[in-house]
Amino acid sequence: MDFLEHLDRPVERPIHPAALSKDELLKECTITRGRASGPGGQHRNKVETHITVIHDPSGIEAQAGERRLAKENQSVAIRRLRLKLAMGVRVEVPPGDIRSELWRRRCVKNRIVCNPKHEDYPSMLAEVFDLIDDSGFDIKPAAIRLECSSTQLLRFVADHPPAFEQLNQSREDRGLRRLKP
Repeated sequence: MDFLEHLDRPVERPIHPAALSKDELLKECTITRGRASGPGGQHRNKVETHITVIHDPSGIEAQAGERRLAKENQSVAIRRLRLKLAMGVRVEVPPGDIRSELWRRRCVKNRIVCNPKHEDYPSMLAEVFDLIDDSGFDIKPAAIRLECSSTQLLRFVADHPPAFEQLNQSREDRGLRRLKP
């Protein structure tokens, strides 16, 4: 087999926790319910609708209590957890084409097509952060490996302001200049 053919084939890599199915992710989590304080009076304090989800392997947690139904709060807390996992947990990046099937579907003609509110966003953000971290927080090599432009990649990260701030803080810690969205 030719060396270049090896680079074109997708490489298997571990699944990031942010990309796990809801059921698989919940198997790795502890969920607690409680009462939330704040506006809402009797309705808020009568039932335990505040949800805290803790990802046991990483210790990362997310909460939600602004909705009146526990089920809705659980969905919000899981989404918040996925975003925190995407930013806080790194998965090893092997050499070669590591783009996931999701990334290949969502990055068409070097353009990333994914609304930050879409359920795919946290999985894709995890993939981006893994590659950016592997590239020493240099955007250009990460963009090349993801087959998109550096500008597209920056805009994608900037769609979630805490992720963009973390990116810039990590760059600053390495002596690199801060980026603008």
